[in-house]
Amino acid sequence: MADAEKKGNPVIETIKTVVYALLIAGVFRTIFFQPFWIPSGSMKNTLLIGDFLFVNKMAYGYSYASCPSVIIPRFGINLDAKSFCGFADGDNTRLFGGEPERGDVVVFRHPVSGRDFVKRLIGMPGDKVQVKGGVVFINGEAAPQEPAGIFEEVAAAQGPHRLRPRCANGPVGEGGTCNKELFTETLPNGVTHSILNIGTQRSDDTPVYTVPEGNYFFMGDNRDNSSDSRVPNAAGGVGFVPYENLIGRADRVMFSSAGRSMLFFWTWRSDRFFKAVN
Repeated sequence: MADAEKKGNPVIETIKTVVYALLIAGVFRTIFFQPFWIPSGSMKNTLLIGDFLFVNKMAYGYSYASCPSVIIPRFGINLDAKSFCGFADGDNTRLFGGEPERGDVVVFRHPVSGRDFVKRLIGMPGDKVQVKGGVVFINGEAAPQEPAGIFEEVAAAQGPHRLRPRCANGPVGEGGTCNKELFTETLPNGVTHSILNIGTQRSDDTPVYTVPEGNYFFMGDNRDNSSDSRVPNAAGGVGFVPYENLIGRADRVMFSSAGRSMLFFWTWRSDRFFKAVN
């Protein structure tokens, strides 16, 4: 009898174990690293649909955006960071704040929808940013682009959302080779990274954007297939992103799956495991 009392009710013990595990996971996710699954192709070829990475939340310190979101549309659950930490929103400051660097690949919360986005940091506070003929100009100086060949992928539905890639070589039949022009872009601080070009479109020529203090200007590396700061958030884009909306820096792809689910092991991309994000 005494032994049974010491052991306690097994159901209650199991519940306590699950609760403790969830609390530990929640603390880890809030303070250190947040898992992030790439759902779209806006950051190709730096990040591919199906890449799984951990976001370094220590890089820029902490704000309301550091709190986790629980969004499960199938069950009608829509609890974003403001649902948990909205009391800390509005002052555009951070605890143990660190400044991001131009060229960082950053996960942030959309200023209006609250959804998580991942883009490359192009414009710093006070910068004047403009795109002319597909070339980024920062404070009047062009960010040079050097041809780097052709990016190839299969013209087929990708990821859980079954997104089809856009191709520079025109309409491509199912299973054909979809091409995009590949360039290496160099930002004013010397950071180099890959960008893709599909063709000429409206987003290749923009007005001059002056980035407000305490805000940042982001663009996708797949320049012709990215909703980013080139379009104001009032018009359905991202617009300027406040400092407090930054979640963390994407440093390394941990795992990658080209299929509809990470469980489909035959679709795993072994060459992307633990790949650094540049």
